[in-house]
Amino acid sequence: MTTDGNGKSAAQPAPSSTARGGRAGQAAAGTAVQRDIRLPSVVVVSQLAEAMDVEPVDVIKRLMRNGVMAAINQAIDVQTAAQVAAFFGFRVLAQDTATRGTRRQGTATASPEETANLTGRAPVVTILGHVDHGKTTLLDTIRKSNVVAKEAGGITQHIGAYKVDYRSNPITFLDTPGHEAFTAMRARGAQATDIAVLVVAADDGVMPQTVEALDHARAAKVPIVVAINKVDKPGSDTDRAKRQLSEQGLLPEEWGGDTIMVPVSALRGDGAEDLLESILAVAEIAELKADPTQLARGVVIEAKMDKSRGPVATVLVQDGTLQVSQAVVAGERWGRIKAMVSDGGERVKEAGPSSPVEILGLDGLPQAGDPILVLADERGAKALVEERRRAQAALRAASSGLSLEDVAAGIRSGQVQELPLIVKCDVQGSIDAVRSGLERLSMETAHIRILHAAAGTINESDVLLATASKAIIVGFNTRVEPGASQIADQRGVDVRLYNIIYRLTEEMEAALRGLFKEEAREVVEGHAQVRQVFGIPRRGRVAGCQVVDGLIRRGASVRVLRKGEVVHTGPMSSLRRFKDDVREVTQGFECGLGLEGFSDFQEDDMLDIFRLEGGY
Repeated sequence: MTTDGNGKSAAQPAPSSTARGGRAGQAAAGTAVQRDIRLPSVVVVSQLAEAMDVEPVDVIKRLMRNGVMAAINQAIDVQTAAQVAAFFGFRVLAQDTATRGTRRQGTATASPEETANLTGRAPVVTILGHVDHGKTTLLDTIRKSNVVAKEAGGITQHIGAYKVDYRSNPITFLDTPGHEAFTAMRARGAQATDIAVLVVAADDGVMPQTVEALDHARAAKVPIVVAINKVDKPGSDTDRAKRQLSEQGLLPEEWGGDTIMVPVSALRGDGAEDLLESILAVAEIAELKADPTQLARGVVIEAKMDKSRGPVATVLVQDGTLQVSQAVVAGERWGRIKAMVSDGGERVKEAGPSSPVEILGLDGLPQAGDPILVLADERGAKALVEERRRAQAALRAASSGLSLEDVAAGIRSGQVQELPLIVKCDVQGSIDAVRSGLERLSMETAHIRILHAAAGTINESDVLLATASKAIIVGFNTRVEPGASQIADQRGVDVRLYNIIYRLTEEMEAALRGLFKEEAREVVEGHAQVRQVFGIPRRGRVAGCQVVDGLIRRGASVRVLRKGEVVHTGPMSSLRRFKDDVREVTQGFECGLGLEGFSDFQEDDMLDIFRLEGGY
């Protein structure tokens, strides 16, 4: 017997052959614990695999079976790691907590010595909101510097990290170009934000991007503070903005809710101090702490190639202290820190918790969201990076995303309690009907959690949110944009399209009951645009098309869209290039295409080419 994450007794999993030779090979997966390992309170998946001498792909698969979706570079807590270790025949006894020059050992629950080293740290705040509602101008006012003037067109072009002091209280701000970047970092396992500030313009009110930003912040499960900006502009209406926000589930404190809403003028500076006070109040409740005596752990905020300095990474230190000359690993990159520059442009020798710094010395550009780890020497850093690169290549070849059937299996085994969904519909009225139907399905054992619901096509932002939140995308009477379709395929995001509402609710209810089994489903293979319509004797009208992306195979099904609306769905009757029948036509080429039972083509019609796969 072992224990689950809540300390409850749980049966030991069935034996597995995933463990390779070496230490793990001596203790077959699923057998009684035979070996002891020590892990830190937070461990990266690749480190856990290395400690057990197990392939990282096998560790990731075991995490998935336990209902935890984690990439090779993502950090997991020691309790989650202990469950995986138990399966492979290991017991987690203690953690290795590294000081800046030495190593010390303590219990997995933190010793009195370790607790004594914990100190309060600055909150990390992300600014989110609509594209022109004044996010960067507000941060500019807080910093009392001119960031906006350096940016093309006054629109944020990069992710910046800035530390400010308000009445001797430090606050770190991440100024993102939008919620997509915020969520892209989360998609790589980086939860860098403690508090989200949602900026809403008092003259515009809640806009569609405001709702998207709110849903992304909620999915990250961070406290939200609202800054109602532009209160000095003619036509501004703070109460209207509050009413619109309350309709989105954010009820102001003065109306009996628990959301802090601060009226501000980013240009004049009105309300800026009230906003900072509110941020510090929320941070005080959160009791944010870190141990500055540890070797540093952090996350990459952005990276760029500088002509004179080489690869430059902006890093947020989350715990411990980062020092010049230390060997570090950032995702699949490594190096020895040659220099560090603070957000104020000053060279520094060390950076403590919640400090943003630029570091020089990496052998290439890491990705935003990659974790930063400090190692004892360059040899260890090189070895870890090589292992990560091999494991990541294997993972890309072998892994798949979380499907509705995976969720159903997790619910059936009791390891998953919720079904996270992103809902996109053709019109607002459909959203209300679908949301109502889905919310009625929740039960005691499992419930539906709608992360985001909006009208329109399924876009790249939806796929990023699904990737970061391990969610399923559900589309009703809508379609997937070509770019989003490619990203969904690459990242294994399950996108499900419906045109009958009861079919949608039936499948979701089956998943909640753990009974769902995959039936035949649509797989989009390509998209084409009608350039010209031809009349063919005895065949009727056919479409002269150009393949926009993917490919067209003979025998596939076709969905005809006109101005975004579906006008026909049916099987293909013919596919020709010039005068020859062909089996397929790939991206960039032209072809003639006919459909069974449909000939009312018009120029500029868009065609979704799909096939049905799976089924029982």
